[in-house]
Amino acid sequence: WAVYAFNSPQTKVLCTDIATLSGQEIQKALREWGTEREQNQHCTEVSSQVSTIDLVIDLVIGGPPCQGFSLIGKRQVDDVRNNLVFEFCRLVKELQPRYFVMENVPGLAQNKYQHLFEQLISEFKAAGYTITEPVQVLNAADFGVPQKRRRLFLLGSRLGEAPVAYPSSELSSHQWVTVKDAIADLPNLDDFPELQKSDCVELTPEQLDLLQALAMPYVEKLRDLITDPGNFAYPRQWHPQLLTSSLQTHHTEGSIERFRNTPMGEVETTSRLRRLHWDKPCHTLRAGTGYKNGRYTSPRPIHPDYPRVISVREAARLHSFPDWFRFHGTKWHGFRQVGNAVPPRLGRVLGKQIMTALAVQPSVPTTTIKLSDAKLLTFKQLQASKYWNIVVFIPFLICCFPSPVVLFS
Repeated sequence: WAVYAFNSPQTKVLCTDIATLSGQEIQKALREWGTEREQNQHCTEVSSQVSTIDLVIDLVIGGPPCQGFSLIGKRQVDDVRNNLVFEFCRLVKELQPRYFVMENVPGLAQNKYQHLFEQLISEFKAAGYTITEPVQVLNAADFGVPQKRRRLFLLGSRLGEAPVAYPSSELSSHQWVTVKDAIADLPNLDDFPELQKSDCVELTPEQLDLLQALAMPYVEKLRDLITDPGNFAYPRQWHPQLLTSSLQTHHTEGSIERFRNTPMGEVETTSRLRRLHWDKPCHTLRAGTGYKNGRYTSPRPIHPDYPRVISVREAARLHSFPDWFRFHGTKWHGFRQVGNAVPPRLGRVLGKQIMTALAVQPSVPTTTIKLSDAKLLTFKQLQASKYWNIVVFIPFLICCFPSPVVLFS
């Protein structure tokens, strides 16, 4: 969560085992955050709400680890990570938010996991929540993300609250954002020797001008070059000339030749890597496995033009992350962080549905947030453990937004 702390320094982050964390501890952290914000000139009206005695949480968002339920990977009924969906349920019960959103892979509701899913829904209902049914699987490509990514979303509202509805698809398949829309403006990494050892390089003014001239409307929004009417995030103070998360991957001559000879949209027969097609969305970007499961890197797509796999920045573009958002400097961590995330544009659509149910009219923030210390992006596990003062590194995150919101992963 050091990466999240870098990108959102105004956020209160708790890095601890969710199975040992209580709702009371989360509420205590929220009140501490409110007190800290009252001492800061920003968001005073929000922090005064959070620091009140009768704290009402509007929304709890969670994405419990999904690898045990995955239809693509090897599904494991006894995967200990499967139990984390019930830890999420427990904290919803303890926090009693007005609404909750839980994301997972479609496999959670299918076949041998269906009994777990039905048990989960029963527990939410017994705790006083109405589940929006039928439960839906959303495709990120239908909401402006250049990636065909299907995920199940469980929407719940506390009894007495207005129901929350699933969003309707914004785009039909012939309107989907393509790989070309997302990454065609990015320069050839081979033009930058620095990227053989570093994950970032400063572009010359001429290179920046070319990038911005080639940028499609999708990218112009990610770089804040044009107004995005649906964006209510705090703007970030960042360096547009800095090309980040672009450490090169070194391939053998044999791999390069095979990649070069693989047509767009086809699978390279030896590595089984798929080459992206300029005029189609990307296939689902996956996270791979964590250190407890062997640190296997998920297959990375081959670039449409160059005989190499895509960079972390290119993957982030295909996931709808803004260009100011940075990732861990190592490729394994960076790709894992992208692959585990809900695409921001899809998350924004769901947030809009919650705001509609809350009858909240959002406003565009005027305060610009400065990104934190870049050393957070270089932490190794021991450094991260010392920074967070923990022994076992099991991720948990608590986020404080303009209304009290708790976000889990």
